[in-house]
Amino acid sequence: MNDISPAGSNMATVEDCTLVALPKIQFDAGNITPVQSEMEIPFEIARVFYLYDIPGGERRGGHAHKRCHQLLVAASGSFDVELDDGRSRRTVTLNLPDRGLYIPPGIWALQTGFSSGSICLVLNSIEYNEDDYIRNYDEFLALKGVQK
Repeated sequence: MNDISPAGSNMATVEDCTLVALPKIQFDAGNITPVQSEMEIPFEIARVFYLYDIPGGERRGGHAHKRCHQLLVAASGSFDVELDDGRSRRTVTLNLPDRGLYIPPGIWALQTGFSSGSICLVLNSIEYNEDDYIRNYDEFLALKGVQK
């Protein structure tokens, strides 16, 4: 799997972050959206978590990953995802539970503007590993080879 470590080859851009249409199976009693590894999303799922009860004005994320691929879904409500590759920035609004935002390694992502009662579902390609996180923006730029 690609990464952005000094020997890695992934130089992902914000244009590599794509919206993924997830299946929506409709019933009179409600809808269901199944998500399967390497079918609806381009990676095998190793970890799932969700963010909820986010106070108004709070921000989440604010980091990048070296190896982890992610899919973010607004399971309920809405929020914005600010994407940054060190050279370009782009903001994507998530507000449908059958649409996900694919984020490859090497993208700085920040979630903002959470609506009341929103739930952010996150699917990851690797299990939690603190060494995979880049939490310092200057370090992120250095790994991406970007001069300040």
